[in-house]
Amino acid sequence: MKTAVVSWLLLHGVKIVLIAVAATVVIRGLHAAIRQLQLRISRRQVHTDLEWQRRVATIGGLLQSLVSVAGGFVAVVMLLREIGIDIMPILATAGIVGLAIGFGAQNLVRDVISGFFLILEDQVRVGDLTKINGVTGIVEQINLRTIVLRDSEGAVQVFPNGTVGTLANLSKHYAYAVVEVRVAYSEHLDRVMATIDEIGASLAQDPAWQPLLLGPLDVPGVESIADGLSTIKVRFKTQPLNQGKVANELRRRIVTTFVARGIRPYAG
Repeated sequence: MKTAVVSWLLLHGVKIVLIAVAATVVIRGLHAAIRQLQLRISRRQVHTDLEWQRRVATIGGLLQSLVSVAGGFVAVVMLLREIGIDIMPILATAGIVGLAIGFGAQNLVRDVISGFFLILEDQVRVGDLTKINGVTGIVEQINLRTIVLRDSEGAVQVFPNGTVGTLANLSKHYAYAVVEVRVAYSEHLDRVMATIDEIGASLAQDPAWQPLLLGPLDVPGVESIADGLSTIKVRFKTQPLNQGKVANELRRRIVTTFVARGIRPYAG
């Protein structure tokens, strides 16, 4: 009995170990190759091309997931054969069960198809700032079945791709830093708007902020009058993912300048 066990271990046990090691090495090697390919492709593009970098990261992550699933499946099949389990009945049963489950898996199929088109049409990438079904956050993962978002409170939001009813990409190609400036009716609006223009020009000429801006400050005029306040909406066209910091700096400068000049500020 012991001799049979030892013989089996020497014959099959070694093969099982080799299969497991080979599968691990191949999967990790392919992951490394995908990462290396990502780096090579990224180096061919402009270093500051965030659009390209995010797309490469998204497709690379998806390819790594597919490699892991495919490699793991092949390794499990080889291990079962080595143990002596006939895999053909298992595969046939899995096919029948899969067909039966398929009739009740419309949601899964819908999610996978939706995820495929999300990636194919380049609607959203890992690292994008997006608003999905009313929830705003940074995309952390894009899978064939789900899209994972981290909101402003740090919570991870997971959306099945098939349930994405509305998707707004807030960081594709460019963004707008929008600030609403509210002042009392008693303030001289021409003076207020001239001051805002001056603040915008100062920010646009600041070397620390110039790389983030894609145009001068846009001041369309008075947007609304209500509740004793005149509302002036202003905006800067910015590099993707930088609209928040630009808007914060613009608010800070508006408040500081208004206070210094005796203008009662109400920045929103």
